[in-house]
Amino acid sequence: MTKTKARPQNLIKQFESKKATIGVVGLGYVGLPLAVEKAKAGFTVIGFDIQEEKVGMVNDGNNYIGDVVQEDLQHLVNKQRLTATSDYAFLQDVDAVAICVPTPLDIYKQPNMQYVESSARSIAANISPGTLVVLESTTYPGTTEKLIKPILEEAGFIIGENIFLAYSPERVDPGNKQFNTKNTPKVVGGVTEECTKVAAALYRAVLDGDVHEVSSPKVAEMEKLLENTFRNINIALANEMAILCHKMDIDVWEVIDAAATKPYGFMPFYPGPGIGGHCIPIDPWYLTWIAREHNYHMKLIESAGEINDSMPDFIIQRCTEVLNEQRKSVNGSKIIVLGVAYKKDIDDYRESPILPVLKKLSELGAEWEVVDPYIPQFVVNDELVETVALTKEKLVEADLVIIATDHSVFDYDLLHKYANLIIDTRNSAVNRADINPSYQKI
Repeated sequence: MTKTKARPQNLIKQFESKKATIGVVGLGYVGLPLAVEKAKAGFTVIGFDIQEEKVGMVNDGNNYIGDVVQEDLQHLVNKQRLTATSDYAFLQDVDAVAICVPTPLDIYKQPNMQYVESSARSIAANISPGTLVVLESTTYPGTTEKLIKPILEEAGFIIGENIFLAYSPERVDPGNKQFNTKNTPKVVGGVTEECTKVAAALYRAVLDGDVHEVSSPKVAEMEKLLENTFRNINIALANEMAILCHKMDIDVWEVIDAAATKPYGFMPFYPGPGIGGHCIPIDPWYLTWIAREHNYHMKLIESAGEINDSMPDFIIQRCTEVLNEQRKSVNGSKIIVLGVAYKKDIDDYRESPILPVLKKLSELGAEWEVVDPYIPQFVVNDELVETVALTKEKLVEADLVIIATDHSVFDYDLLHKYANLIIDTRNSAVNRADINPSYQKI
C-alpha cells in the first residue's frame, strides 16, 4: 500500500462538487435513510449489508424503513444513484464510508461490538488510500480511537495522512414530523484536525442542518450518550411521579401540563409503559459500562434504568387492580392491547416495553390480542404473533383494553363507545371518560 500523504482539500473539493462516491455499511434504520439522503444530495451511493434480503429490496427499489419515502428510493435506484451489495470488495470504489451497524448489549448489559469490529476489518481490507471513514453507530467513548483506529493502522494506513477517521453520531427519531436525517444538526469529531474538516465537509454537502465540529471522537461519542441518558433519566422521573400520583389519586398528566406552563427551567417528559427503541433503553448502559472501566459507579443512571424497566410490572399491577374491581381475575380474562410499536405512528417494536407486558399476561393466564396497523406480525415468547383489526365485536367481548401505544389511526370513538374497561398508559389523544366511565389512566 502506498503511504503517500493524501491532500484533505482534494477530498473536500470532491464532496463540495458532489463527485465523490459514498459507501454506507449497514442498511437498517440509520443506514438506509442516510444512504438515501446522500444520494438525494447528488452523490453516487453504494450500500453494503450482509443480509441479502435487504440488498435485494434496495436494488428493487422496495423500501422497508418508515422514515424513507418509497418514491424517493425507487427514483434513486432507477437513476443508479443508489445501489446495494453484500460484496465488500466494492469499498475500493468509494471516497468515504459510514459505518451504521447495530451496537447491541449482551445479557450482562455490556457493549457487543462484533458488528462494528467486523465492519471495520472489511473496510480496512478493501478501501483505497485517501478515503474518509466515519463511525455513526452509537457506542461508548473511545471506540473510534481504540477499536477502529488500530484496525486501520494494522492494514498500513496512517490516520490523518492517507486515511481520515471520524465519529459522527446518528440522530434518528422515527416518526418525528419536524426533524429527520436531512435537517437535524450533526456533530462531528475527527481523530485529527484534518479528519474533522474532511468529515464536516461531507455532511455539509449532504445535510441542511448545522454541522458542529468538536475536538475529538471521544467528545462526539460522549455527547450522544448524554443526549439519550438525559431523556432516560427524565422519563424515569416522569414514571416515578406517575406511580406516586396514582397512589395519591392525582392526575400526573395534569401535573405535567401545569408544570410545563413555566417558560424556563422545565421541559415536559411523560410517563408510559416503559421505554423502547434502540437508543434510550440501550445508550445509558454504555455509559455505566465505561464508567466502571474508570472505577466510577453511575448510580443515578442505573436507578433510572431500574425505574423504567419496572414500568411493565406497574402496568400489570394496574390491570390486576381494575379487573379485581370488576370481580374478575387476570387469569382467563380477554385483553386487547392497542399497539406493540415502542412509540406512536411507527412500525418499530425493538425493545418495546409492551413485550414484557404481554409475556407477563401470558404467565398469568390472560387471553390477549394485539392491534397495531403498522406491525402485521411480531415475535414474543419466541413465537410469531399476528396482529388483529380493532372491531366493535372484539371490544364488546374483551374484559379489558390496554392503550399501550397511542397511534393516531386508532378509532378512539369506537374504543370508548364499546370497550368495557380501559387502561390508558399514554394519555391518548382522545380522553372520553365522559362517554366511558371505566376509562382509567396509569
